[in-house]
Amino acid sequence: MPTTAAHRVPYLQKPLHLIYSLLFLTFWVYTACTTPDLLNWITENTLTLSFLICLIAFYNIFRFSDTSYTLIFLFLMLHVYGSQYQYAENPLGEWLQQIFHLQRNHYDRLVHFTFGLLLAYPMLETFIFAFKAKPLWSYLLVIQTTLALAALYELVEWAVADLVYGGNRQATDYLGMQGDIWDAQKDMALALLGAALAMTAVYLLQRFRRF
Repeated sequence: MPTTAAHRVPYLQKPLHLIYSLLFLTFWVYTACTTPDLLNWITENTLTLSFLICLIAFYNIFRFSDTSYTLIFLFLMLHVYGSQYQYAENPLGEWLQQIFHLQRNHYDRLVHFTFGLLLAYPMLETFIFAFKAKPLWSYLLVIQTTLALAALYELVEWAVADLVYGGNRQATDYLGMQGDIWDAQKDMALALLGAALAMTAVYLLQRFRRF
């Protein structure tokens, strides 16, 4: 549960937050220094930087629970690892492709799914504790917001690919379509599925605790 302003421990006295910050910044710098395509890394991490600025700016205004910060940390690490390479060429995705004899590198699909799965709970805390929404309505709001953000991301991704790369092959590689004309729709569907599963799990856990 998020802490109130009167009970918030200063950042420097939160070991877990310090560890997450150090690990993420170290890995972030490492991926920037080792990426074979720095322009792709920069474009992939523009939204990451914006998200981090928001987390820092609101840290003393609205403090998430440690559970939420853990989920956010895991998602950011997955995304940054994807940005180190073009998603379609991610080594973990290539390994899974070989092991399971898949037709494409599915690492991008994994990250879209975890966007819904891992960030749904922090969204839930935001709606309930920051906006004072009723719990049942909050579950629905989380699912709707996840779908809206997934669609917005696809629009931003298309705009960046067109403005930065134009109509050349790099634009297609950046989008990570891998020949799938329904790539954007499948990505949004996976984010939606992840959020729905997360909210179902939270609801069932809360019901179980009541009994």
